[in-house]
Amino acid sequence: METYQKLLLENKAWAGEKIQDDPNFFKRLEQIQTPDFLWIGCSDSRVSTSRVTGTQPGEIFVHRNIANMVVHTDLNLLSVLEYAVVHLKVKHIIVCGHYGCGGVKAAMTSHNFGIINKWLRNIKDVYRIHEDELNSLANEEQRTNRLVELNVQEQVMNLAKTSIIQKAWKYDHVPHLHGWVYGLNDGIIKPIFEMPAGSPIEPPYAFDDL
Repeated sequence: METYQKLLLENKAWAGEKIQDDPNFFKRLEQIQTPDFLWIGCSDSRVSTSRVTGTQPGEIFVHRNIANMVVHTDLNLLSVLEYAVVHLKVKHIIVCGHYGCGGVKAAMTSHNFGIINKWLRNIKDVYRIHEDELNSLANEEQRTNRLVELNVQEQVMNLAKTSIIQKAWKYDHVPHLHGWVYGLNDGIIKPIFEMPAGSPIEPPYAFDDL
């Protein structure tokens, strides 16, 4: 059996179990989508949003990319963000990184990764901002894990710099922004940074005509 065929069989088994437990599960699910959360996570296959949070379909709106980045020119991310905030009215946005992130590790090197360089440049900028702190740490693992945390923090702040978030804060007083890091070694999520709705924004990034 091909590996992809196993995925299809597992899907049928999962769907059958859901219907057996609750015959109306999919009927309810197809009619409405009202998640409280937008999850911006890493594309890493070892971090499954629903598994690590114990949530069900329909509870979390998800966007994933390499190293859970919030880049102000990324129309994909901005489209997801606007839909989640304006139309789904999510109450919380979670940027979740993970220790041992390959994207962060790559950004800490001088290797040429081709087109990926364009994306890693955003993480390298985070390294540059916090270079003194990172270089003071004893070993590469500590530097990598700390950069993972600092990267999450910077991406949360990047969310707050968008007009989408600032407008929602002004008129709806949501969403609350969270920065978390997931541990591959123990499965535990560590909250490391947050910005409640209405948090101060550095003047150069604040919009006054929303």
